[in-house]
Amino acid sequence: MQLADILPAPRVAIDVAALSKKAALEELARLAAIETPNLTPAQAFDGLIARERLGSTGLGNGIAIPHGRIAHLQAMQGAFMRTATPIDFDAVDGEPVDLFFA
Repeated sequence: MQLADILPAPRVAIDVAALSKKAALEELARLAAIETPNLTPAQAFDGLIARERLGSTGLGNGIAIPHGRIAHLQAMQGAFMRTATPIDFDAVDGEPVDLFFA
């Protein structure tokens, strides 16, 4: 499997205007559903938020890796986003995040 199989260009967004953790997860869910048969943004969001409730996926240094399981998907799907301004994402270092790989 190639990176382009997991993260095709349409699932990459730069300078996204998300201003909150929830808005960032919603946008990542929307991106993840692009070109992903049998996945809706709502299903992707539910998977992301369920994992985030267990603890923040904010790694520090402005980076977060929100992720989740979607039971009916057979292959890994990815999305990448950079926000226009860093947002509070409950990262372990307490710093805001602007780079998200889901």
